[in-house]
Amino acid sequence: MDLNLLKLFADVAAVGSFAAVARTRAMDPSLVSRGIASLEREVGARLFLRTTRRVTLSEAGEAFLARIAPLTEELERAVAEAADARVQPKGTLRLTASVTFGQTRIVPLLPAFRRRYPDLSLECIFTDSNLDLVAERIDLAVRLAPAIGGDLIAVKLVDTHYRVVAAPDYLERAPSLAKLEDLSAHSCLLFNLRAYRSRWRFRDGHGDVVEVPIRGDITLSPAGSVRDAALSGLGPALLPDWLVDGDIAAGRLMRLFPEHEATATTFETAAFLIYPSRSFLPRKVRVMIDFLQQSFKDA
Repeated sequence: MDLNLLKLFADVAAVGSFAAVARTRAMDPSLVSRGIASLEREVGARLFLRTTRRVTLSEAGEAFLARIAPLTEELERAVAEAADARVQPKGTLRLTASVTFGQTRIVPLLPAFRRRYPDLSLECIFTDSNLDLVAERIDLAVRLAPAIGGDLIAVKLVDTHYRVVAAPDYLERAPSLAKLEDLSAHSCLLFNLRAYRSRWRFRDGHGDVVEVPIRGDITLSPAGSVRDAALSGLGPALLPDWLVDGDIAAGRLMRLFPEHEATATTFETAAFLIYPSRSFLPRKVRVMIDFLQQSFKDA
């Protein structure tokens, strides 16, 4: 079925006049009439009731419009996206993420993204505040959370996990940390969120959960500051895997209680890609989503 005829039908249904549609499209009214007649022959039903002054939808026309309206909209988007895919994305992409995630996980990827899409400008807003994507004209956000609510579109980028870590020199001079309860005798490094400042939770391989009270006299934010303090030997810290796994592999930090999962809130957390609407996702946003998903998959 011809997409142009379907769009012509929708236009006539909207204004109730062959002549008005012809004027808008700069075409002869007889061509509009013949186009609608051709569509009616193909459908096998009269779609409009015609008078000398106006055309109105028939019952069959109303039903047909209700079914084809979302289809024609999707087809138009598909055609636009296919045409868009033939050219390099241009314009400005506004992306936001938390300070530490943006600095440690997004910025290192930008050289490769720039080489791939040289005509696309980037504005990266790294903040620990959850910006209003519509009000702030944000195209794409990366948020760390157990789940994303509201009307925003969310796609999981990567699962996240937490580790309790400490510097080797701290462990050499500090009291023993052989079991979970030993944490209560240490001055821990605290992240400046309420849930992270009073107790940490641990889950063993059997699914049993233990909550351990913690204390500390150094509270920091953002998370990168907590990592830096841990590297300096100031105490144990609860930090995400994406921030400290490299330090653990290099021996700069030691993972404590590796037989347990650790968290301050919930054990199921992730980094999500968030954007305002699924309707006609601009190519500049699509390529960034695809790039980030592939980059994190390959990491």
